[in-house]
Amino acid sequence: MPPDARMPQVEPTNVDVPTAQAGGGRSSMTPRLLLGPVLIGVLLGLMWLDWYIARTPMPAALWWITDADGTGWAGVPLFVAGVLLCARAALELARMFRALGVNASTKSLMVCALAGLVSAVASIGSKAPLSGPESGSVVATLAGTALFLTMAAYVRDRDLKGAAGAVAAGLVSFVYAGLMLGFLMAIRREYEVWVMVAVVMTIKACDIGAYFTGKAIGRHKLIPWLSPGKTWEGLVGGIALSAGCGVVMAWLGTYWIGLERVQPFRWYQGLALGALLAVMGQLGDLAASVFKRDAGLKDSGKMLPGFGGMIDILDSLILAGPVAYWFLWLLQQR
Repeated sequence: MPPDARMPQVEPTNVDVPTAQAGGGRSSMTPRLLLGPVLIGVLLGLMWLDWYIARTPMPAALWWITDADGTGWAGVPLFVAGVLLCARAALELARMFRALGVNASTKSLMVCALAGLVSAVASIGSKAPLSGPESGSVVATLAGTALFLTMAAYVRDRDLKGAAGAVAAGLVSFVYAGLMLGFLMAIRREYEVWVMVAVVMTIKACDIGAYFTGKAIGRHKLIPWLSPGKTWEGLVGGIALSAGCGVVMAWLGTYWIGLERVQPFRWYQGLALGALLAVMGQLGDLAASVFKRDAGLKDSGKMLPGFGGMIDILDSLILAGPVAYWFLWLLQQR
C-alpha cells in the first residue's frame, strides 16, 4: 500500500450550505441547467450504442463480446461505463474515509468496487453468465477475496494499526460502489436498453421535481441535521414527478420500450413503481449524506459544478436500482 494512503489527505469542511431545494441561490442552479442536458445526452448516446451493438453482427476478431446469435453482447458499453463510474465512486469513498482518519487505500477500494460490480454482472438475473444455484457463491467468493486482499495489501508493511478500518472501507466499497450498481446492469440484460433508460429517468425525475418544488415553495425542513437543504415540499414534488414518469413508463412499455415480459403493465403499477423509486432514491441520497456529513464534507467531490462528485450523481441510483429490478421481476411472476 502506498505510504501516502496511511495518512488522511483531506481537510474536512464542516459547512452545510443549503441547496436550491430549500430556496438556495441562483449560482448552484445555472451549472445544473447547463450540464443536466449534456448528461442526459451522454446517457442516451451510450444507451443507443448499446442497443446498436446488441443488434449488429460482430466480426470474428471480436468473438469475446459476441453472443450466440453472432451479435454483440447486450450491456458491453454500459459495463465499460460502469467500470469507470465505480472507480471514480471508490476514489471519492477513499477520500471520505481518509477524512475520518481511516487509512483507506484508493487502489484497494477501486479493486473492491470493481469486484462488486463484476460479481453483480456475473450472477444477478436469469441471463447472467453464472445465474442459478452458484450465483450466490460468486458474490460471496468475490466479497471474501476482496476482504482478504485488502487486508493483505494493508499489512504488507508490517503496520497493523488501522487494519480493521481499512478492511471495512473495502467492503463498503464492494457493496456500495460496485454490487448495488450492478442491478442496473442486470435490468439492461433482462430487458431492452430503453427499459433501463426509463428506470434511470424515473429515479432522477424525483431529484428534478424535488429541486424545483423545494426552490419554489420549500419551507419545512425534511431532516435538517442530516441534509439541511431538503424540504418536505420538495420531497412531495419529487415523488409526484417520478410517479408521473412511472405512468409514462408503463404506457411506453406496452407500445415501445420492450417490457413485453411484464405485460400487462398497468398504469397504477407504473404509478406505484415511480413513487417507490422516488422514495428509495431519496433514501439513497440521504445515505450518501451520512457518509459525507460524517466526513465533514458537503459534496463527495468537485467533478461536475453544480452536481458535486460521482457519488452525488449516483446516490439515488445506488439504492433505487435494486428496487426497480425486483419490482419488475415480481411483475413477471404473475
